Amino acid sequence: MAINNTMKRLLKSLSYDGIEVKSSRQLANLKGLDPLKIFRNTLDIKMKTDDGHQIPVRVFFPEEVVTTEKATGTTDLPVFLFLHGGGWVTESVDTYERICARLAQETKHLVIAVEYRLAPEYHFPAGLMDCYYVAKALYKNEFFLKINPDKITVIGDSAGGNLTAALSLMARDKGEFAVARQILIYPAVYNDYSARSPYHSVQENGSDYLLTAGKIEDYMALYQSKPEDRENPYFAPLLEADLTKQPDTLILTAEFDPLRDEGEDYGRRLEEAGNQVEVHRIKDALHGYFALGIKYLHVQESIDIINHFMQEYADE
Repeated sequence: MAINNTMKRLLKSLSYDGIEVKSSRQLANLKGLDPLKIFRNTLDIKMKTDDGHQIPVRVFFPEEVVTTEKATGTTDLPVFLFLHGGGWVTESVDTYERICARLAQETKHLVIAVEYRLAPEYHFPAGLMDCYYVAKALYKNEFFLKINPDKITVIGDSAGGNLTAALSLMARDKGEFAVARQILIYPAVYNDYSARSPYHSVQENGSDYLLTAGKIEDYMALYQSKPEDRENPYFAPLLEADLTKQPDTLILTAEFDPLRDEGEDYGRRLEEAGNQVEVHRIKDALHGYFALGIKYLHVQESIDIINHFMQEYADE
């Protein structure tokens, strides 16, 4: 459905700068109040790192699959390692439960969602390292389920898209495992959302479509541990000079999103570096649409694109 003038005026009235962490989290947590949660086929575990830190992880099973995986300790299902959005500050596996459960159902994947540490309590790179630790366990068969590494795809939206891209870069650089596929949904991959930004979408969509350029700047200020972090490619993957040996990539952007152009530019740069890339712009969509639920028009369109992308590898 197109955004008409009345809708534009309403969106403009709801678009404002500034992040108050406590109230933003309280608002986000309302999405976790879902009476259907008890009917979902999930499993919660905690992964203990070498330094004793525990990372909560929730596993979502497709509804019709008989979950012998829980008893046998192995699975033949393809896997999405899901990294949620929320500006590295808000949101959680609970608030993304509905979309993760439906993603498992609609794609027939096991979805493994990571409850990574949030800023400002934990600055960069704490959340990224949580995601990397879980990914490493999956790829090196150190997870409680034995998973075929060739069947793993890392996926994330917004800040989760940033973490996905950074994780893939880190995996290449460390050489501990290789990510075969990644899906970046309106990812934040740059470091400047001021008037100096080279991306037209920051000026075009940065004030009237809910997520403002000022809010992104606030999120990044909360995420960084020091100003120099913004020059780190693991913080802003578009700054990476060498984008070779990256996963086959699907990028979805939203038409009315300040992050639109940088996501598409990241796709171009990945392709120029010799990687296989698909980029799709979702018409009339706003930033954050993917978390609205599977029945939302733009979400279903995105799921169809994701299924087509994944089918290409299932047929190989």
